[in-house]
Amino acid sequence: MKSIRDLLGEHLLFRDFHPDLLELMAGCGHNVHFAAGEQILTEGAPANEFYLIRSGKASVGVTVPNRGTVLIETLGPDEVIGVSWPFPPYRWEFSSTAIDPTSAIAMDAECLRNKCDQEPLLGYQVFKSFARLMRDRLQATRLQLLDLYGNHAG
Repeated sequence: MKSIRDLLGEHLLFRDFHPDLLELMAGCGHNVHFAAGEQILTEGAPANEFYLIRSGKASVGVTVPNRGTVLIETLGPDEVIGVSWPFPPYRWEFSSTAIDPTSAIAMDAECLRNKCDQEPLLGYQVFKSFARLMRDRLQATRLQLLDLYGNHAG
């Protein structure tokens, strides 16, 4: 059975981290499993954990007045559910539900924030990884908007 440190080192987000930093982070993580249809995150709830997906798929949606929850993306292995955890007021801005049985590493957000504050190299590496993740999601959103609202004359 692999340790949390080993699983963190295999995840795309932290694959390039030094083993000492993975060891430091490992104390904040534990394995979790979600059944298909199980709620993972609820929009507006405290962002106490984020999830590194190991297997399965999960939807991410946002509440739209008079329409309910609107799906904005589907996430799978090597992706991350929850990017609100590092930023005050530490509340989820989206909801997430497991589509398939989903296994993930749950990272305790307060534990990791404290370790990032205490160890600047860890903080720099974690925030650099999350900045890259958010850049990629912003780029994907731009492409979706171009697809929806771009000039389709032809």
